[in-house]
Amino acid sequence: MSRQGTPGVFDGMLAEVMAGAERFGHREHVHLTWLAVRRYGVRGAVDVVSAGIRRTARYAGKPQKYHATISRAWVELVGFHTAEHRTADFTQFVEREPALLDKRLLTRFYRPATLAAAPARSGWVEPDLAPFPWTHDS
Repeated sequence: MSRQGTPGVFDGMLAEVMAGAERFGHREHVHLTWLAVRRYGVRGAVDVVSAGIRRTARYAGKPQKYHATISRAWVELVGFHTAEHRTADFTQFVEREPALLDKRLLTRFYRPATLAAAPARSGWVEPDLAPFPWTHDS
């Protein structure tokens, strides 16, 4: 397993995010993802975030809560915007990219039925409504 996939990496970032939070909501999820992207790049962050969420869901007795496409899509979206707006301050980052705080953001790119299907839950599925902002039609 890569260094990024170790439980301590995810747990450390989770502790950092939760230090000033009352609960782990969508904003905290985006914050954790932003930290992972800044530290490990998009590819590494996909590994860190996916492994951490999968492990957390299993620990909570709800392994079905893990969703591969949703996890990767959020990392890629946060990564794209992180590259566009380089700042060391998360609050400034989300002030510049408020759409990331809308937990329904993926509905701009995916049909609900696509995300609900087994292939999207267990692996990567490309957007079927609109391409991500960095995708170009050929």
